[in-house]
Amino acid sequence: MSTDTKERPDVTTDRSTDDDTPKFFHYVKKDKIAESAVMGTHVVALCGEVFPVTRSAKPGSPVCPDCKKIYDGLPKGD
Repeated sequence: MSTDTKERPDVTTDRSTDDDTPKFFHYVKKDKIAESAVMGTHVVALCGEVFPVTRSAKPGSPVCPDCKKIYDGLPKGD
């Protein structure tokens, strides 16, 4: 019989990864955000990326540079 101690490898049961965290937040039509968050439908960002809304941006969050460029080029509303 062996008296060697076997160490258990570090394992986490948390299945979330860094991939779940968006690299950028995108500009999306305001009326589509709530619908997507509740119904799980996909939205289309100004840059063309399609995804379901799962998080809301906080002040200072990184913004998609393509969305920002398009948004800044849109005519200003009232």
